[in-house]
Amino acid sequence: MLEVIVLAAGRGTRMRSALPKVLHPVGNKPMISHVIDTARELNAARIHVVVGHGGDAVSEAIAAVDVITYSQKEQLGTGHATLTAAPSCGPESTVLVLFGDVPLLSSDVLADVVHIANSGNPVLLAAKLDDPTGYGRVVRNAAGDFAKVVEHKDSTATEREIREVNTGVLAAKGADLLGWLQRVRNDNVQGEYYLPDVLGLALEDGAVVSVVVTDRADDILGVNDRVQLEHIERSFQRKQAQALMTAGVHVADRGRLDVRGSLLCSEDVFIDVNVLIEGDVVIGRGAVIEANCVLKDCVIGEGAQVRAFTHIEGATVGPECQVGPYARLRPGAELSAKAKVGNFVEVKNSHFGKGAKANHLAYVGDTEVGAGSNIGAGTITCNYDGVNKHRTELGENVFIGSNSTLVAPLNVADNGFVAAGSTVTSPVGESELAVGRAKQRNIKGWRRPEKPKK
Repeated sequence: MLEVIVLAAGRGTRMRSALPKVLHPVGNKPMISHVIDTARELNAARIHVVVGHGGDAVSEAIAAVDVITYSQKEQLGTGHATLTAAPSCGPESTVLVLFGDVPLLSSDVLADVVHIANSGNPVLLAAKLDDPTGYGRVVRNAAGDFAKVVEHKDSTATEREIREVNTGVLAAKGADLLGWLQRVRNDNVQGEYYLPDVLGLALEDGAVVSVVVTDRADDILGVNDRVQLEHIERSFQRKQAQALMTAGVHVADRGRLDVRGSLLCSEDVFIDVNVLIEGDVVIGRGAVIEANCVLKDCVIGEGAQVRAFTHIEGATVGPECQVGPYARLRPGAELSAKAKVGNFVEVKNSHFGKGAKANHLAYVGDTEVGAGSNIGAGTITCNYDGVNKHRTELGENVFIGSNSTLVAPLNVADNGFVAAGSTVTSPVGESELAVGRAKQRNIKGWRRPEKPKK
């Protein structure tokens, strides 16, 4: 059985934030949530999280049936933090120790660590870095076997030349790990109880310490300040873009796509620069998302075109629809196949039938727009009376002239026609023309006002 301990008690003073460090987002999700998701991908039976600064907020953010939290009253090092949770792990379990501020470490790398640890030997995850400054070095003996980990501040000049570094991640059997943790001492420069010291104790007891080395340098990086957080965010986003391109999506620039949620794309989708994805988004085959669009919790159908500067949230866009540029679809908007919503049109809680159009400068709220209907520029559905929302029903092949005001509740039957500039408050029957204008008067002899001469 696998159990995971996640260390998340650090204050993170260099973040200069009231928010606990591990709750700062990567891909719009708290760092620690990425770590917990990875533990679940490894099929961990229980996840033990050690919290400290801002512990209540962290515990609330990660609350789940498979997550147990422990409070580390004093921050006395990683060994001390691990000892806070280790007694609750099963003695025969394989226990994997992870860090709440290292969000990109993948389950496939960790699976190798767990697999070896299942045999009974402790395992350390190491990485080779071009610049190992600040990391503990992995020191090997003449035979190339693990000898010890030396923290950067405690290392000699020779040891600082070593490029193989300790990631902090290790795994061992529960009973062994607990026993070694109880023997760790704090006689070092920092006066802290270092988690890697358990490996030296394991060697003293005759255990063989295995080392798994990863070449994914960014995966093992932790976050201590906002500069590192931005670096991790960009690395995360590059991975999302890489996965999309591998799956057949044309991403114009992997450095200018942000996926802050879940994006499921079919093949031959094109995503232009500066596109932001939030929540759960699905994009169908051959759809085009032009530059500077925001898509949140929405579905984009096959062959649809979402033109530049469009904002879509909580909406469904059908096959071969055209939306934008500069359009806004709000929650509850639903466009059937080949519908068009053009520039500066806002749609909320409304359904457009097949081929229905609102090409420019309109607000359509709480409305059913029948197939083939056309809503002219400047049209507004007046759906709110100050207390309640009311619906507008437009039948098939309805034509609404420009600059019209439709006061809900209102029904315009099939083939109904509303003359431009009308305010319509009463139902319009099938094939009827509604004219709701004030009568025009032309005043002869009218003189334009003049400004007084200076």
